[in-house]
Amino acid sequence: MNKKSNFQSSENSSSLERLGTAFFPAKELAQLVISACTQFHIETVVISPGSRNAPLTIGFSNHPEIETLSVVDERCAAFFALGIAQQTQKPVAVLCTSGSALLNYYPAIAEAFYSNIPLVVISADRPKHLIDIGDGQTIRQENVFANHILFSANLVENPKFKTRNGQLIGEALQIATSQQGPVHVNVPFDEPLYETVSELQEFNFPNISLSSLDNSHINYQKLASIWSAASKKMIVVGVNYPDEELHNLIDLYAEDESVLILTETTSNLHHNKAVNAIDQLIFSLEDAEFKALQPDVLVTFGGMIVSKRIKRFLRDYQPKHHWNIDARKATNTFFCLSEFIQTTPVDFFRNFNKFVTPITSNYQAKWLSIRDYRRKKHASYFADLKHSDFKVFEQVLNAVPANTQLQISNSAIIRYAQLFTIKNSIQVFCNRGTSGIDGSTSTAIGAAFASKNQTLLITGDLSFFYDSNALWNANIPKNFRIVLINNSGGGIFKIIPGPKTTNALSYFETPHCLTAEHLAKTYGFEYNKAFATEIVASELNGFFNESHQPKILEIFTPSKENDTVLKDYFKYIK
Repeated sequence: MNKKSNFQSSENSSSLERLGTAFFPAKELAQLVISACTQFHIETVVISPGSRNAPLTIGFSNHPEIETLSVVDERCAAFFALGIAQQTQKPVAVLCTSGSALLNYYPAIAEAFYSNIPLVVISADRPKHLIDIGDGQTIRQENVFANHILFSANLVENPKFKTRNGQLIGEALQIATSQQGPVHVNVPFDEPLYETVSELQEFNFPNISLSSLDNSHINYQKLASIWSAASKKMIVVGVNYPDEELHNLIDLYAEDESVLILTETTSNLHHNKAVNAIDQLIFSLEDAEFKALQPDVLVTFGGMIVSKRIKRFLRDYQPKHHWNIDARKATNTFFCLSEFIQTTPVDFFRNFNKFVTPITSNYQAKWLSIRDYRRKKHASYFADLKHSDFKVFEQVLNAVPANTQLQISNSAIIRYAQLFTIKNSIQVFCNRGTSGIDGSTSTAIGAAFASKNQTLLITGDLSFFYDSNALWNANIPKNFRIVLINNSGGGIFKIIPGPKTTNALSYFETPHCLTAEHLAKTYGFEYNKAFATEIVASELNGFFNESHQPKILEIFTPSKENDTVLKDYFKYIK
Protein backbone atom coordinates (compact mmCIF):
# COMPACT_ATOMS: atom_id res chain seq x y z
CA MET A 1 0.00 0.00 0.00
CA ASN A 2 1.11 3.54 -0.68
CA LYS A 3 1.41 4.68 2.90
CA LYS A 4 0.69 8.31 3.67
CA SER A 5 1.54 9.82 7.03
CA ASN A 6 1.13 13.45 7.99
CA PHE A 7 2.76 13.20 11.40
CA GLN A 8 6.43 13.24 10.51
CA SER A 9 8.36 14.09 7.38
CA SER A 10 10.49 11.50 5.63
CA GLU A 11 13.54 13.58 6.57
CA ASN A 12 12.64 13.49 10.27
CA SER A 13 11.84 9.78 10.00
CA SER A 14 15.28 9.05 8.55
CA SER A 15 16.93 11.08 11.29
CA LEU A 16 15.07 9.19 13.98
CA GLU A 17 16.00 5.86 12.43
CA ARG A 18 19.68 6.82 12.36
CA LEU A 19 19.43 7.67 16.06
CA GLY A 20 17.86 4.28 16.75
CA THR A 21 14.63 5.78 18.07
CA ALA A 22 11.73 3.34 18.50
CA PHE A 23 8.44 3.94 16.70
CA PHE A 24 5.83 1.78 18.43
CA PRO A 25 3.91 2.55 21.63
CA ALA A 26 5.12 0.89 24.80
CA LYS A 27 1.55 0.52 26.04
CA GLU A 28 0.30 -3.02 25.53
CA LEU A 29 -3.31 -1.88 25.12
CA ALA A 30 -2.34 0.40 22.23
CA GLN A 31 -0.43 -2.46 20.62
CA LEU A 32 -3.48 -4.71 21.03
CA VAL A 33 -5.71 -2.21 19.19
CA ILE A 34 -3.21 -1.72 16.37
CA SER A 35 -2.68 -5.46 15.96
CA ALA A 36 -6.46 -6.02 15.82
CA CYS A 37 -6.89 -3.37 13.14
CA THR A 38 -4.27 -4.97 10.92
CA GLN A 39 -5.61 -8.49 11.41
CA PHE A 40 -9.15 -7.37 10.59
CA HIS A 41 -7.96 -5.48 7.50
CA ILE A 42 -8.40 -1.88 8.59
CA GLU A 43 -6.26 -0.24 5.93
CA THR A 44 -6.96 3.46 6.55
CA VAL A 45 -7.03 5.47 9.78
CA VAL A 46 -8.01 9.16 9.84
CA ILE A 47 -6.36 10.81 12.83
CA SER A 48 -7.16 14.08 14.58
CA PRO A 49 -4.42 15.54 16.77
CA GLY A 50 -4.33 15.23 20.54
CA SER A 51 -2.21 13.96 23.39
CA ARG A 52 -4.30 11.24 25.04
CA ASN A 53 -4.40 9.33 21.74
CA ALA A 54 -0.61 9.60 21.33
CA PRO A 55 0.09 5.86 21.82
CA LEU A 56 -2.27 4.98 18.98
CA THR A 57 -1.16 7.89 16.81
CA ILE A 58 2.47 6.78 17.11
CA GLY A 59 1.61 3.17 16.41
CA PHE A 60 -0.73 3.70 13.47
CA SER A 61 1.44 6.31 11.76
CA ASN A 62 4.47 4.01 11.85
CA HIS A 63 2.75 0.80 10.81
CA PRO A 64 3.76 -0.21 7.26
CA GLU A 65 0.36 -1.74 6.43
CA ILE A 66 -1.83 1.17 7.55
CA GLU A 67 -2.46 4.38 5.65
CA THR A 68 -2.77 7.31 8.04
CA LEU A 69 -4.35 10.64 7.15
CA SER A 70 -4.47 13.76 9.29
CA VAL A 71 -7.64 15.87 9.53
CA VAL A 72 -7.77 18.37 12.39
CA ASP A 73 -11.51 18.97 12.80
CA GLU A 74 -13.07 15.79 14.20
CA ARG A 75 -16.47 16.33 12.63
CA CYS A 76 -14.86 16.79 9.22
CA ALA A 77 -12.51 13.87 9.87
CA ALA A 78 -15.39 11.50 10.54
CA PHE A 79 -17.28 12.53 7.40
CA PHE A 80 -14.05 12.35 5.40
CA ALA A 81 -13.55 8.78 6.62
CA LEU A 82 -17.19 8.04 5.86
CA GLY A 83 -16.64 9.20 2.28
CA ILE A 84 -13.69 6.83 1.90
CA ALA A 85 -15.71 3.92 3.33
CA GLN A 86 -18.66 4.84 1.09
CA GLN A 87 -16.49 4.29 -1.96
CA THR A 88 -14.36 1.33 -0.85
CA GLN A 89 -17.19 -0.48 0.97
CA LYS A 90 -14.56 -1.37 3.58
CA PRO A 91 -14.21 -0.23 7.21
CA VAL A 92 -12.28 2.99 7.77
CA ALA A 93 -11.17 4.04 11.25
CA VAL A 94 -11.13 7.47 12.87
CA LEU A 95 -8.98 8.22 15.92
CA CYS A 96 -9.30 11.11 18.35
CA THR A 97 -8.21 12.27 21.77
CA SER A 98 -10.43 12.30 24.86
CA GLY A 99 -13.21 14.70 25.82
CA SER A 100 -15.48 16.68 23.51
CA ALA A 101 -13.35 15.71 20.49
CA LEU A 102 -15.21 12.40 20.47
CA LEU A 103 -18.64 14.03 20.44
CA ASN A 104 -17.83 15.76 17.15
CA TYR A 105 -17.92 12.35 15.49
CA TYR A 106 -21.61 11.88 16.26
CA PRO A 107 -23.19 13.38 13.09
CA ALA A 108 -21.09 11.09 10.87
CA ILE A 109 -21.78 8.11 13.13
CA ALA A 110 -25.53 8.66 12.78
CA GLU A 111 -25.14 8.95 9.00
CA ALA A 112 -23.09 5.74 8.91
CA PHE A 113 -25.70 3.99 11.06
CA TYR A 114 -28.61 4.83 8.74
CA SER A 115 -26.60 4.50 5.51
CA ASN A 116 -24.95 1.16 6.39
CA ILE A 117 -21.38 2.44 6.10
CA PRO A 118 -18.61 0.69 8.09
CA LEU A 119 -17.01 3.37 10.29
CA VAL A 120 -14.70 2.33 13.13
CA VAL A 121 -14.52 4.99 15.84
CA ILE A 122 -11.49 4.70 18.10
CA SER A 123 -11.34 7.15 20.99
CA ALA A 124 -8.65 7.62 23.58
CA ASP A 125 -10.00 8.11 27.10
CA ARG A 126 -8.90 8.87 30.64
CA PRO A 127 -8.83 5.87 32.99
CA LYS A 128 -11.89 5.43 35.19
CA HIS A 129 -10.34 6.88 38.32
CA LEU A 130 -10.07 10.26 36.54
CA ILE A 131 -13.71 10.40 35.35
CA ASP A 132 -16.00 12.95 37.09
CA ILE A 133 -13.38 14.22 39.54
CA GLY A 134 -12.67 17.51 37.76
CA ASP A 135 -9.84 16.29 35.54
CA GLY A 136 -9.47 18.26 32.29
CA GLN A 137 -10.64 17.09 28.86
CA THR A 138 -12.64 14.30 30.49
CA ILE A 139 -16.23 13.23 29.86
CA ARG A 140 -18.24 10.00 30.20
CA GLN A 141 -17.16 8.33 26.96
CA GLU A 142 -18.28 4.75 27.48
CA ASN A 143 -21.38 3.91 25.39
CA VAL A 144 -21.77 7.58 24.46
CA PHE A 145 -23.16 6.66 21.02
CA ALA A 146 -25.50 3.94 22.31
CA ASN A 147 -28.50 4.97 20.19
CA HIS A 148 -26.66 4.91 16.86
CA ILE A 149 -23.90 2.34 17.11
CA LEU A 150 -23.82 -1.36 16.27
CA PHE A 151 -21.34 -2.24 19.01
CA SER A 152 -19.40 -0.50 21.78
CA ALA A 153 -16.13 -2.01 23.01
CA ASN A 154 -15.09 -0.39 26.28
CA LEU A 155 -11.53 -1.53 26.93
CA VAL A 156 -9.60 -1.51 30.22
CA GLU A 157 -5.90 -0.66 30.61
CA ASN A 158 -5.03 -3.59 32.83
CA PRO A 159 -3.07 -6.75 31.86
CA LYS A 160 -5.69 -8.86 33.65
CA PHE A 161 -8.23 -7.83 31.01
CA LYS A 162 -6.09 -8.57 27.95
CA THR A 163 -8.19 -11.54 26.85
CA ARG A 164 -11.44 -9.67 27.38
CA ASN A 165 -10.10 -6.59 25.57
CA GLY A 166 -9.12 -8.77 22.62
CA GLN A 167 -12.57 -10.34 22.48
CA LEU A 168 -14.29 -6.95 22.56
CA ILE A 169 -12.23 -5.29 19.87
CA GLY A 170 -12.36 -8.41 17.69
CA GLU A 171 -16.13 -8.47 17.93
CA ALA A 172 -16.38 -4.76 17.15
CA LEU A 173 -14.28 -5.00 14.00
CA GLN A 174 -16.08 -8.12 12.78
CA ILE A 175 -19.45 -6.44 13.26
CA ALA A 176 -18.34 -3.31 11.38
CA THR A 177 -17.36 -5.50 8.44
CA SER A 178 -20.19 -8.03 8.44
CA GLN A 179 -23.05 -5.67 9.28
CA GLN A 180 -21.69 -2.61 7.45
CA GLY A 181 -22.15 0.05 10.09
CA PRO A 182 -20.41 2.08 12.80
CA VAL A 183 -18.74 0.64 15.91
CA HIS A 184 -17.00 2.37 18.81
CA VAL A 185 -13.80 1.25 20.54
CA ASN A 186 -13.03 3.31 23.66
CA VAL A 187 -9.41 2.99 24.83
CA PRO A 188 -8.38 4.46 28.22
CA PHE A 189 -4.74 5.39 28.72
CA ASP A 190 -3.00 6.52 31.87
CA GLU A 191 0.19 8.56 31.63
CA PRO A 192 2.93 8.35 30.43
CA LEU A 193 1.69 8.45 26.84
CA TYR A 194 4.77 8.85 24.67
CA GLU A 195 7.01 5.95 25.65
CA THR A 196 8.01 3.76 22.71
CA VAL A 197 9.54 0.38 21.94
CA SER A 198 11.20 -1.01 18.85
CA GLU A 199 8.77 -3.83 18.05
CA LEU A 200 5.06 -4.35 17.72
CA GLN A 201 3.62 -7.43 19.40
CA GLU A 202 1.35 -9.83 17.56
CA PHE A 203 -1.90 -10.90 19.20
CA ASN A 204 -4.35 -13.60 18.19
CA PHE A 205 -8.00 -12.57 18.11
CA PRO A 206 -10.80 -15.11 18.27
CA ASN A 207 -13.34 -15.24 15.47
CA ILE A 208 -16.61 -14.28 17.06
CA SER A 209 -19.59 -16.32 15.93
CA LEU A 210 -21.87 -13.83 14.23
CA SER A 211 -25.21 -14.85 12.80
CA SER A 212 -25.25 -15.03 9.03
CA LEU A 213 -28.17 -14.51 6.68
CA ASP A 214 -30.38 -17.54 6.32
CA ASN A 215 -32.48 -17.33 3.16
CA SER A 216 -34.18 -20.69 3.66
CA HIS A 217 -37.17 -19.04 5.33
CA ILE A 218 -38.11 -17.08 2.20
CA ASN A 219 -41.07 -18.72 0.47
CA TYR A 220 -40.42 -17.66 -3.12
CA GLN A 221 -43.32 -19.70 -4.48
CA LYS A 222 -45.80 -17.97 -2.19
CA LEU A 223 -44.44 -14.54 -3.11
CA ALA A 224 -44.49 -15.45 -6.80
CA SER A 225 -48.17 -16.44 -6.61
CA ILE A 226 -49.04 -13.04 -5.14
CA TRP A 227 -46.86 -11.31 -7.69
CA SER A 228 -48.28 -13.14 -10.70
CA ALA A 229 -51.87 -12.43 -9.67
CA ALA A 230 -51.33 -8.66 -9.61
CA SER A 231 -51.71 -6.51 -12.71
CA LYS A 232 -50.23 -3.40 -11.07
CA LYS A 233 -46.79 -3.85 -9.49
CA MET A 234 -44.37 -1.13 -8.48
CA ILE A 235 -40.67 -1.28 -7.60
CA VAL A 236 -39.24 1.76 -5.77
CA VAL A 237 -35.46 1.97 -5.40
CA GLY A 238 -33.81 4.28 -2.86
CA VAL A 239 -30.13 4.92 -2.20
CA ASN A 240 -28.16 2.12 -3.77
CA TYR A 241 -24.46 1.51 -4.36
CA PRO A 242 -23.76 0.83 -8.07
CA ASP A 243 -24.11 -2.90 -8.70
CA GLU A 244 -23.94 -4.34 -12.20
CA GLU A 245 -25.43 -7.70 -11.25
CA LEU A 246 -28.41 -6.07 -9.57
CA HIS A 247 -28.83 -3.86 -12.61
CA ASN A 248 -29.00 -6.91 -14.87
CA LEU A 249 -31.43 -8.75 -12.58
CA ILE A 250 -33.85 -5.81 -12.58
CA ASP A 251 -33.97 -5.81 -16.40
CA LEU A 252 -36.53 -8.62 -16.25
CA TYR A 253 -39.05 -6.34 -14.53
CA ALA A 254 -38.54 -3.48 -16.94
CA GLU A 255 -39.80 -5.82 -19.65
CA ASP A 256 -42.92 -6.76 -17.65
CA GLU A 257 -45.99 -4.72 -18.73
CA SER A 258 -47.45 -4.99 -15.21
CA VAL A 259 -44.41 -3.49 -13.46
CA LEU A 260 -43.53 0.19 -13.04
CA ILE A 261 -40.01 0.89 -11.75
CA LEU A 262 -39.39 4.17 -9.94
CA THR A 263 -35.73 5.04 -9.34
CA GLU A 264 -34.31 7.90 -7.34
CA THR A 265 -31.21 9.76 -8.50
CA THR A 266 -29.23 8.06 -5.73
CA SER A 267 -30.36 4.56 -6.78
CA ASN A 268 -27.64 4.27 -9.45
CA LEU A 269 -30.05 2.13 -11.47
CA HIS A 270 -30.91 3.11 -15.03
CA HIS A 271 -33.33 1.76 -17.60
CA ASN A 272 -35.20 3.36 -20.47
CA LYS A 273 -38.41 1.84 -19.06
CA ALA A 274 -37.95 3.24 -15.56
CA VAL A 275 -39.28 6.49 -14.11
CA ASN A 276 -36.16 8.32 -12.97
CA ALA A 277 -37.79 11.62 -11.97
CA ILE A 278 -40.53 10.60 -9.57
CA ASP A 279 -41.79 14.05 -8.62
CA GLN A 280 -41.93 15.04 -12.28
CA LEU A 281 -44.41 12.21 -12.83
CA ILE A 282 -46.64 12.43 -9.77
CA PHE A 283 -46.52 16.07 -8.58
CA SER A 284 -49.74 17.23 -10.21
CA LEU A 285 -51.82 14.04 -10.27
CA GLU A 286 -55.47 14.14 -9.17
CA ASP A 287 -57.25 11.62 -6.95
CA ALA A 288 -58.48 9.42 -9.82
CA GLU A 289 -54.96 9.34 -11.29
CA PHE A 290 -53.46 8.41 -7.95
CA LYS A 291 -55.93 5.54 -7.68
CA ALA A 292 -54.93 4.37 -11.14
CA LEU A 293 -51.27 4.52 -10.14
CA GLN A 294 -51.84 2.75 -6.78
CA PRO A 295 -50.04 -0.63 -6.98
CA ASP A 296 -51.35 -3.95 -5.76
CA VAL A 297 -47.81 -5.04 -4.89
CA LEU A 298 -45.02 -2.68 -3.90
CA VAL A 299 -41.40 -3.85 -3.67
CA THR A 300 -38.81 -1.54 -2.12
CA PHE A 301 -35.10 -1.81 -1.53
CA GLY A 302 -32.16 0.51 -1.05
CA GLY A 303 -31.69 3.31 1.45
CA MET A 304 -33.67 6.42 2.26
CA ILE A 305 -36.20 7.85 -0.20
CA VAL A 306 -35.76 11.55 -1.03
CA SER A 307 -39.13 12.23 -2.64
CA LYS A 308 -41.70 13.37 -0.10
CA ARG A 309 -44.40 13.07 -2.74
CA ILE A 310 -43.88 9.36 -3.32
CA LYS A 311 -43.96 8.82 0.42
CA ARG A 312 -47.19 10.77 0.75
CA PHE A 313 -48.74 8.97 -2.24
CA LEU A 314 -47.96 5.45 -0.98
CA ARG A 315 -49.10 6.31 2.54
CA ASP A 316 -52.41 7.69 1.27
CA TYR A 317 -52.91 5.03 -1.45
CA GLN A 318 -51.42 1.98 0.21
CA PRO A 319 -50.75 -1.21 -1.74
CA LYS A 320 -52.28 -4.53 -0.66
CA HIS A 321 -48.76 -5.94 -0.30
CA HIS A 322 -45.54 -4.10 0.54
CA TRP A 323 -42.32 -6.14 0.50
CA ASN A 324 -39.15 -4.52 1.77
CA ILE A 325 -35.87 -6.24 0.88
CA ASP A 326 -32.89 -5.58 3.13
CA ALA A 327 -30.15 -7.69 4.67
CA ARG A 328 -30.27 -5.87 8.02
CA LYS A 329 -33.48 -4.17 9.03
CA ALA A 330 -37.05 -3.66 7.91
CA THR A 331 -38.07 -0.21 6.73
CA ASN A 332 -41.80 0.49 7.03
CA THR A 333 -41.66 3.85 5.25
CA PHE A 334 -45.25 3.69 3.97
CA PHE A 335 -46.87 2.26 7.12
CA CYS A 336 -48.14 -0.84 5.32
CA LEU A 337 -45.25 -3.32 5.39
CA SER A 338 -46.58 -6.84 4.91
CA GLU A 339 -43.35 -8.76 4.22
CA PHE A 340 -39.81 -8.09 5.41
CA ILE A 341 -37.52 -10.11 3.16
CA GLN A 342 -34.24 -10.26 5.03
CA THR A 343 -31.64 -10.82 2.36
CA THR A 344 -29.69 -8.74 -0.13
CA PRO A 345 -31.55 -7.45 -3.20
CA VAL A 346 -29.16 -9.39 -5.46
CA ASP A 347 -29.85 -12.67 -3.65
CA PHE A 348 -33.60 -12.03 -3.64
CA PHE A 349 -33.92 -11.27 -7.34
CA ARG A 350 -31.45 -13.99 -8.29
CA ASN A 351 -33.87 -16.51 -6.72
CA PHE A 352 -37.20 -14.77 -7.32
CA ASN A 353 -36.56 -14.34 -11.04
CA LYS A 354 -36.74 -18.12 -11.41
CA PHE A 355 -40.39 -18.12 -10.30
CA VAL A 356 -41.89 -15.19 -12.19
CA THR A 357 -42.82 -14.48 -15.78
CA PRO A 358 -44.08 -11.22 -17.32
CA ILE A 359 -47.85 -10.82 -17.69
CA THR A 360 -50.05 -8.70 -19.92
CA SER A 361 -51.12 -5.34 -18.50
CA ASN A 362 -51.42 -1.70 -19.58
CA TYR A 363 -50.05 -0.43 -16.23
CA GLN A 364 -46.47 0.25 -17.29
CA ALA A 365 -47.34 1.61 -20.74
CA LYS A 366 -49.87 4.08 -19.33
CA TRP A 367 -47.43 5.64 -16.90
CA LEU A 368 -44.44 5.60 -19.21
CA SER A 369 -46.56 7.51 -21.70
CA ILE A 370 -47.23 10.16 -19.05
CA ARG A 371 -43.53 10.12 -18.13
CA ASP A 372 -42.57 10.78 -21.76
CA TYR A 373 -45.06 13.65 -22.00
CA ARG A 374 -43.62 15.21 -18.84
CA ARG A 375 -40.10 14.85 -20.24
CA LYS A 376 -41.05 16.76 -23.39
CA LYS A 377 -42.64 19.50 -21.31
CA HIS A 378 -39.53 19.54 -19.12
CA ALA A 379 -37.29 20.16 -22.15
CA SER A 380 -39.65 22.82 -23.45
CA TYR A 381 -39.67 24.65 -20.13
CA PHE A 382 -35.89 24.93 -20.09
CA ALA A 383 -35.65 26.23 -23.66
CA ASP A 384 -36.17 29.83 -22.55
CA LEU A 385 -35.66 29.54 -18.80
CA LYS A 386 -33.91 32.49 -17.18
CA HIS A 387 -30.95 32.31 -14.81
CA SER A 388 -31.95 30.52 -11.59
CA ASP A 389 -31.06 27.55 -9.40
CA PHE A 390 -33.04 25.30 -11.71
CA LYS A 391 -31.38 26.56 -14.90
CA VAL A 392 -27.93 26.21 -13.33
CA PHE A 393 -28.67 22.56 -12.54
CA GLU A 394 -29.49 21.87 -16.17
CA GLN A 395 -26.27 23.55 -17.32
CA VAL A 396 -24.05 21.78 -14.80
CA LEU A 397 -25.50 18.29 -15.30
CA ASN A 398 -25.17 18.65 -19.08
CA ALA A 399 -21.51 19.60 -18.65
CA VAL A 400 -20.49 16.78 -16.29
CA PRO A 401 -18.10 14.41 -18.09
CA ALA A 402 -18.89 10.72 -18.40
CA ASN A 403 -17.67 8.45 -15.57
CA THR A 404 -17.60 11.29 -13.07
CA GLN A 405 -18.48 10.54 -9.47
CA LEU A 406 -21.21 12.99 -8.45
CA GLN A 407 -21.66 13.94 -4.81
CA ILE A 408 -24.76 15.99 -4.02
CA SER A 409 -25.45 17.92 -0.83
CA ASN A 410 -28.80 17.85 0.94
CA SER A 411 -31.79 20.17 1.16
CA ALA A 412 -32.89 21.84 -2.11
CA ILE A 413 -29.85 20.59 -4.06
CA ILE A 414 -30.75 16.88 -3.97
CA ARG A 415 -34.37 17.74 -4.76
CA TYR A 416 -33.37 19.63 -7.90
CA ALA A 417 -31.20 16.67 -8.94
CA GLN A 418 -34.25 14.38 -8.70
CA LEU A 419 -35.88 16.18 -11.63
CA PHE A 420 -33.19 15.45 -14.22
CA THR A 421 -31.98 12.48 -16.23
CA ILE A 422 -28.33 11.95 -15.31
CA LYS A 423 -25.89 10.14 -17.60
CA ASN A 424 -25.78 6.40 -16.95
CA SER A 425 -22.01 6.40 -16.46
CA ILE A 426 -22.21 8.89 -13.58
CA GLN A 427 -22.38 7.43 -10.08
CA VAL A 428 -24.42 9.52 -7.64
CA PHE A 429 -24.04 9.74 -3.86
CA CYS A 430 -25.66 11.81 -1.11
CA ASN A 431 -25.74 11.58 2.68
CA ARG A 432 -29.38 10.55 2.92
CA GLY A 433 -29.07 8.48 6.09
CA THR A 434 -29.83 11.51 8.22
CA SER A 435 -30.26 14.01 5.35
CA GLY A 436 -28.08 16.57 7.13
CA ILE A 437 -26.13 19.41 5.54
CA ASP A 438 -23.35 19.18 8.11
CA GLY A 439 -20.83 16.92 6.36
CA SER A 440 -21.56 16.98 2.63
CA THR A 441 -18.27 18.58 1.59
CA SER A 442 -16.14 16.45 3.93
CA THR A 443 -17.83 13.27 2.66
CA ALA A 444 -17.30 14.31 -0.96
CA ILE A 445 -13.60 14.95 -0.31
CA GLY A 446 -13.24 11.53 1.31
CA ALA A 447 -15.00 9.93 -1.63
CA ALA A 448 -12.79 11.84 -4.06
CA PHE A 449 -9.68 10.70 -2.20
CA ALA A 450 -10.79 7.06 -2.49
CA SER A 451 -12.04 7.19 -6.07
CA LYS A 452 -10.11 6.71 -9.30
CA ASN A 453 -12.58 8.96 -11.12
CA GLN A 454 -12.96 12.69 -10.98
CA THR A 455 -15.40 13.82 -8.29
CA LEU A 456 -17.83 16.72 -8.52
CA LEU A 457 -19.71 18.08 -5.50
CA ILE A 458 -22.80 20.14 -6.24
CA THR A 459 -23.71 22.01 -3.08
CA GLY A 460 -25.80 24.86 -1.77
CA ASP A 461 -24.38 27.83 0.08
CA LEU A 462 -25.58 26.94 3.59
CA SER A 463 -24.26 23.39 3.32
CA PHE A 464 -20.95 24.64 1.94
CA PHE A 465 -20.32 27.31 4.57
CA TYR A 466 -21.55 25.07 7.39
CA ASP A 467 -18.86 22.53 6.48
CA SER A 468 -16.17 24.97 5.38
CA ASN A 469 -13.58 23.31 7.63
CA ALA A 470 -13.78 20.41 5.19
CA LEU A 471 -11.35 22.35 2.99
CA TRP A 472 -8.79 22.29 5.83
CA ASN A 473 -7.52 18.95 4.58
CA ALA A 474 -4.19 18.11 2.96
CA ASN A 475 -5.64 15.08 1.16
CA ILE A 476 -7.84 16.80 -1.45
CA PRO A 477 -7.15 15.51 -4.98
CA LYS A 478 -6.33 18.09 -7.65
CA ASN A 479 -9.19 16.85 -9.83
CA PHE A 480 -11.81 17.52 -7.14
CA ARG A 481 -14.44 20.03 -8.24
CA ILE A 482 -17.11 21.99 -6.35
CA VAL A 483 -20.04 23.77 -7.98
CA LEU A 484 -21.43 26.04 -5.29
CA ILE A 485 -24.92 27.40 -6.01
CA ASN A 486 -25.19 30.49 -3.84
CA ASN A 487 -28.71 31.90 -3.49
CA SER A 488 -27.83 33.85 -0.34
CA GLY A 489 -29.76 31.66 2.08
CA GLY A 490 -31.65 28.42 2.59
CA GLY A 491 -33.76 28.39 -0.56
CA ILE A 492 -35.52 25.19 0.49
CA PHE A 493 -37.52 27.21 3.03
CA LYS A 494 -39.10 29.24 0.25
CA ILE A 495 -40.02 26.06 -1.63
CA ILE A 496 -41.58 23.99 1.14
CA PRO A 497 -44.95 25.07 2.55
CA GLY A 498 -44.95 26.65 5.98
CA PRO A 499 -42.01 29.01 6.58
CA LYS A 500 -43.33 31.81 4.33
CA THR A 501 -46.62 31.84 6.26
CA THR A 502 -44.78 32.90 9.43
CA ASN A 503 -43.12 36.15 10.46
CA ALA A 504 -39.82 34.33 11.15
CA LEU A 505 -38.69 33.54 7.60
CA SER A 506 -35.24 35.09 8.16
CA TYR A 507 -34.60 32.50 10.90
CA PHE A 508 -35.48 29.64 8.56
CA GLU A 509 -33.82 31.02 5.47
CA THR A 510 -30.73 32.57 7.15
CA PRO A 511 -29.93 35.26 4.53
CA HIS A 512 -26.25 36.22 4.14
CA CYS A 513 -23.76 37.95 1.84
CA LEU A 514 -20.94 35.41 2.07
CA THR A 515 -18.88 34.18 -0.87
CA ALA A 516 -16.34 31.37 -1.14
CA GLU A 517 -13.63 33.48 -2.76
CA HIS A 518 -11.48 34.03 0.32
CA LEU A 519 -11.93 30.45 1.53
CA ALA A 520 -10.73 29.23 -1.86
CA LYS A 521 -7.62 31.38 -1.61
CA THR A 522 -6.94 30.25 1.96
CA TYR A 523 -7.13 26.56 1.11
CA GLY A 524 -5.49 26.61 -2.30
CA PHE A 525 -8.49 26.17 -4.60
CA GLU A 526 -8.77 27.75 -8.01
CA TYR A 527 -11.82 30.01 -7.85
CA ASN A 528 -14.21 31.37 -10.46
CA LYS A 529 -17.69 32.85 -10.24
CA ALA A 530 -20.72 33.43 -12.44
CA PHE A 531 -23.87 35.55 -12.24
CA ALA A 532 -25.67 34.79 -15.50
CA THR A 533 -26.50 31.89 -17.85
CA GLU A 534 -23.94 32.90 -20.45
CA ILE A 535 -21.16 33.24 -17.87
CA VAL A 536 -22.05 29.87 -16.33
CA ALA A 537 -21.71 28.24 -19.75
CA SER A 538 -18.36 29.93 -20.31
CA GLU A 539 -16.98 28.95 -16.88
CA LEU A 540 -18.09 25.32 -17.25
CA ASN A 541 -16.10 25.12 -20.47
CA GLY A 542 -12.79 23.76 -19.21
CA PHE A 543 -13.90 23.47 -15.57
CA PHE A 544 -13.30 19.72 -15.57
CA ASN A 545 -9.93 19.86 -17.32
CA GLU A 546 -6.76 18.79 -15.52
CA SER A 547 -5.36 21.38 -13.15
CA HIS A 548 -2.73 21.91 -10.48
CA GLN A 549 -5.40 22.77 -7.89
CA PRO A 550 -8.90 21.63 -7.02
CA LYS A 551 -11.53 24.09 -8.24
CA ILE A 552 -14.59 25.94 -6.97
CA LEU A 553 -17.11 27.50 -9.34
CA GLU A 554 -19.48 29.71 -7.34
CA ILE A 555 -22.70 30.51 -9.17
CA PHE A 556 -24.87 33.26 -7.72
CA THR A 557 -28.61 32.97 -8.34
CA PRO A 558 -31.59 35.28 -7.61
CA SER A 559 -32.92 34.36 -4.19
CA LYS A 560 -36.30 36.02 -4.70
CA GLU A 561 -37.06 34.22 -7.98
CA ASN A 562 -35.85 30.61 -7.51
CA ASP A 563 -38.95 29.31 -5.77
CA THR A 564 -41.27 30.87 -8.36
CA VAL A 565 -39.27 29.24 -11.19
CA LEU A 566 -39.71 25.80 -9.60
CA LYS A 567 -43.40 26.25 -8.85
CA ASP A 568 -44.08 27.46 -12.39
CA TYR A 569 -42.27 24.38 -13.67
CA PHE A 570 -44.69 21.97 -12.00
CA LYS A 571 -47.63 23.95 -13.36
CA TYR A 572 -46.15 23.92 -16.85
CA ILE A 573 -45.44 20.19 -17.13
CA LYS A 574 -48.89 19.13 -15.90
